[in-house]
Amino acid sequence: MNGLAMRAALALGLALPQPGWSQEAGAGRAVPATAVGPVLRRRASRPPPRSDGPGSDGADSAAGAADTLGQTATPPTLPPGTLDLGNGLSLLANYTGQGAINPVGGLRQGAAYAGQLVLGIDGDLQRLAGIEGGAFHVAVTNRHGRSLSNDVIGNNTSVQEIYGGGQTTRLTLLSYQQKLFDNRLDVEAGRLVANISFLNSPFYCNFQSNSACGNPTFVFKTSNFTFWPVSSWGAHARAWLTDTTFFHVGAYEVNPRHQQPGDNGLDFSLEGATGAIVPFELGYTTTFANDVLPRNYGIGGWYDASDYADPVRDVTGRPAVLTGLPAMTRFGRSGVYARFDQMVWRPDPKAIQGLTLFGVAMAGTSGRLVENHFLEIGALQTGTFAGRPFDTVGFVINTQAFSRLALSNIALAQGTLGLFRKIPTQQVMMELNYGIQVNPAIRLTPNLQYIVDPDQTRFPFYRKTIPDAFVVGAKLSIDLFTLAGLARGPGSR
Repeated sequence: MNGLAMRAALALGLALPQPGWSQEAGAGRAVPATAVGPVLRRRASRPPPRSDGPGSDGADSAAGAADTLGQTATPPTLPPGTLDLGNGLSLLANYTGQGAINPVGGLRQGAAYAGQLVLGIDGDLQRLAGIEGGAFHVAVTNRHGRSLSNDVIGNNTSVQEIYGGGQTTRLTLLSYQQKLFDNRLDVEAGRLVANISFLNSPFYCNFQSNSACGNPTFVFKTSNFTFWPVSSWGAHARAWLTDTTFFHVGAYEVNPRHQQPGDNGLDFSLEGATGAIVPFELGYTTTFANDVLPRNYGIGGWYDASDYADPVRDVTGRPAVLTGLPAMTRFGRSGVYARFDQMVWRPDPKAIQGLTLFGVAMAGTSGRLVENHFLEIGALQTGTFAGRPFDTVGFVINTQAFSRLALSNIALAQGTLGLFRKIPTQQVMMELNYGIQVNPAIRLTPNLQYIVDPDQTRFPFYRKTIPDAFVVGAKLSIDLFTLAGLARGPGSR
């Protein structure tokens, strides 16, 4: 097992099998932390290591970021396949593709494919240079392809999470991380994105829908929350108040120039910045190492201290949907949330398989917003069938409630057409999927999605309600080092 996988296994409280995880009976078994042996025990005063195991406090490596965003070929309860060079450096190489078709509904029928290649480097500076608690992280991404939602469905929330942020090659992560005070304080700074550290869960990206995967979509509709793969200057600090409770706060540059087509992430200047977004969270999290039924609970929010476009008014104060003039610039928005992940069933207390429920509630608290609130609930079952310990079954459903401002734009546009109809006030999106661990390097997740009342905010002059859309999708993820036999994954021998 490579170094990163070993650290993650310790965080999960798993035994360290040789030569790798097995897919036979008893595979993926976990043991209590005390069973690992005295050499691997940690002092009671030290918080558990938060390296890429299931937890609500975000990822702390390039490999962990890709894993929690669903861009590795492993289920959320296992670490990704990385190549450990043996000197403190570990490498990740993954390709993820997402295809989707809508045989029913939307503006019209069609198909689309989007993909991403991610290359990551994580460096342990204690091993490389004797800097205790130090590390660096680098990730480069290439995104390509088309969006079914943009092209044919017409709604404003993608059914392919891998699409967005500019279909190009860019530097996505370049950061320095330092753990201090016996790991009780964890600080990271550099070229970062907020959504790998805040409002994230290892369970969200078991799904292909962007309404759930990445982060709950509400935060992107109502703030300038920064997102993978569009990096900017930022920093965040996590303080462990107890072994299971933490407070987390960050600040990230908001710079619209980074989201322009052709941006490669190498412009390190602050030119074009309009402010910063400040997320924060008080969280409680456990893992298999210290809890039979691991759980994550968090309450938090954000203050978006940056410019944004008024959703209704143009620069003259009139309705922009009618005048076609640029939107009036506003400053400052905020929101709050509460979320949870809770394992509720674990047939074998020494194994990772079982059922986890998760949910989130979000609402805006200030600013002129296009959505009022967001609610989501979901479930993920790992190891449903005998002999398939790493397969998953997942279901998620969420609703986005539109604000009166967003609805007024549609009503104004419809009025110019002589139409005065009832406009849907919310969009409901749901997904059912089955994750197949084809082999240690390849994971395939066919999925069915359904969108009730696709939002019409991008097409306010469309003469009727966009028909409900049924989507058939499939997500394929390949860990390239595992495929080449240079790393291990679920079922490796």
